[in-house]
Amino acid sequence: MTAATEPTTPLDRYRAYRVRRWLVREKQLTTMLPGWRTKRRRRALVITVIVALAALFVTGVLCAFGLQWAALFAGLSALVFLPSWTMVRIVSQAQDNAPAETLDEMEFAERETARSFGLTVTQALTVLPVMYLVWSGALFPEADASRTAYAGGVMILATLLAGGCAPAMILAWTRPDPEPEN
Repeated sequence: MTAATEPTTPLDRYRAYRVRRWLVREKQLTTMLPGWRTKRRRRALVITVIVALAALFVTGVLCAFGLQWAALFAGLSALVFLPSWTMVRIVSQAQDNAPAETLDEMEFAERETARSFGLTVTQALTVLPVMYLVWSGALFPEADASRTAYAGGVMILATLLAGGCAPAMILAWTRPDPEPEN
């Protein structure tokens, strides 16, 4: 017979592995970027991520209107987005993706609320570029297919990233300043 705490199914073993991996990662994150953990700096990072994603979306819109040079802004947006997004995840302890077993009741409730909002953001924002792709193909079949696909793809990428990043951004924005260490 197996002990009651020993995982028996593959899903249970994966959950236990994920918790162990999370606890190791959490120890690493607590020492990183200590000066960026204040509410003011976290909010500055969140705003930077939002601006980078908005710039990515605008790049798609400009490309839809045939401004080929605008595609350069997609790369610039990525250069701003990737480090600022990584920093947001670090300073918010990446709790948007933490296993439920590692969170207390309040953290779990906050995370679930943020995830729900992130899903709503994803669904609401992604409708616009999807409709662009559907209607541009149906109403303007003579339009440049590669330009339409690129523009729509960039807009969809921006909206999916915005929805996926929303939970961590919400948690980073709303969390109080950390307690000073004695």
